[in-house]
Amino acid sequence: MNLAWLDPLLAPWRLLVRGLEHLQPLAQLAARLYVGQVFFLSGLTKINDWDTTLTLFTEDYHVPLLPPALAAVMGTAGELVLPVLLVLGLGGRFAALGLSVVNLMAVLSLADIAPQALQQHVFWGSLLIALVLWGPGAWSLERLLPPVSRG
Repeated sequence: MNLAWLDPLLAPWRLLVRGLEHLQPLAQLAARLYVGQVFFLSGLTKINDWDTTLTLFTEDYHVPLLPPALAAVMGTAGELVLPVLLVLGLGGRFAALGLSVVNLMAVLSLADIAPQALQQHVFWGSLLIALVLWGPGAWSLERLLPPVSRG
C-alpha cells in the first residue's frame, strides 16, 4: 500500500518533533538544576543544625533498617554529594538513581506526609527517573569523557 500521499501531511509534525528533540538537552539540564538545588538545599539545612537533624531522625523520620544517627549521616551526605554530581552531569545516572533512593526513603520514613509534600516527592522522583533512563543529556560533563566500553 502506497502511503506517500501522507508525507505532505506529516511534514509539519516531523518539523515539530525535530524542534522538540533539539530542546531535550535544555530540558535535561533544567531538571538536573532544579532537582539538584532542592536536595542540596535540604542537605545544607541538615548540616547547618546537626542537633535538630539528629532529633528529627530519632523522633520523626523512621528510616527502615538503619539506626537514626547513621541514617542522618547517609541522608545528609547523599543530599550534599549527589546533587553536585547531578548538576555537573558527571555520573548523572548514578546521581539520579542515588537521589531517587534518598527521595523514596524520605517518603517512606515519615509516618504522616502531607498530600502536597507527597506530590512534590512524586514530581522530583519523576524527574529523577527520567534522568536515570535517558541520562544527563548532551550538556553534561559526561559527554566530554571517552565512551565506556561495553565488551
